[in-house]
Amino acid sequence: MYSPLIIVSNNPLVFSRWKERIPVRYVEGGALAVLLTVRDLCHRGCRLLSHPLAGSVKPNETPYRSVMLSEAGPGTDPDSVELTEKAIEVTERFGPVRRVWQEREIRDFQLVDEALLAGALESAENDLSNLI
Repeated sequence: MYSPLIIVSNNPLVFSRWKERIPVRYVEGGALAVLLTVRDLCHRGCRLLSHPLAGSVKPNETPYRSVMLSEAGPGTDPDSVELTEKAIEVTERFGPVRRVWQEREIRDFQLVDEALLAGALESAENDLSNLI
C-alpha cells in the first residue's frame, strides 16, 4: 500500500507499528540525528512527504521525530534539502533536550509523534488513491 514511502524515525513505537507495512529506517539518537539522516536521503533523491518539524512541539521538548519521505528518485529535490536544512538550523538553535522524562512522559511523546506520522500517512494514502 505504501511502497513508494520510507519513514525515518528514532521512535521505537513508530518502528514497531509500521515496519511491516512501510520501510522504516530506525535512527539511534535524538531529533537532530533523524534530521541529518533525512537530509542525507534527500541529497540521494528522496523527497519530503511530511514536514520535518511537524506538530507544535519544539525540537528540544521531545526526544522523538519521525519523517516520511518518498523512496529515492532521480536527482536531488532542492526544496526537500532546503526545508530539511532549515529544520536542522531550528533544531540546533533550540539546543539539545535538557530534561530527563519519566517513563509515562516518554510513552506520551512516542504516541504524539506516532499520531502525527499516522496523519501524514493517511493524507499520503488519500493523495495516492486520488491519482488512480
